[in-house]
Amino acid sequence: MSESDLKRFSLFSDLGDSDREAVAALLEPIELVPGRQCFREGQEAEGLLLIDEGELRLESRRSGELGRSGEGAALGGLSLLVVGPRELTATAAVPTRVLQLSRASFLRLAEDHPRIGLRLIQAIATEFAGAVREDLDRIASVSG
Repeated sequence: MSESDLKRFSLFSDLGDSDREAVAALLEPIELVPGRQCFREGQEAEGLLLIDEGELRLESRRSGELGRSGEGAALGGLSLLVVGPRELTATAAVPTRVLQLSRASFLRLAEDHPRIGLRLIQAIATEFAGAVREDLDRIASVSG
């Protein structure tokens, strides 16, 4: 993956080309055949996953099928910052290629390039805050 390919992922939109190049060098590709789990609910979260090609089906024991995420989506950003289990299972719906930024690689990146690390943390926090706001709005509309 090149630095220019990372532009399509919102987490990296505020980074410059050389910053994206530093991130791209750390990404590990994972090829998934249809039906293969990318990760399982309850499994230790190991890092951020970027869907480069294909589509993942998302489900949880509590809620059943939650939907699908496709090319350009990022999953598990908080796992770069917080140790804990995955909240859902992601399974390849079609042949899928994901790129993983492991927690260890992110921490090394943040040590070597603090500005990049801070910008990624800010982007992850912004996406998380947006998701929480959407959930609060949905709860308010149901209870109101």
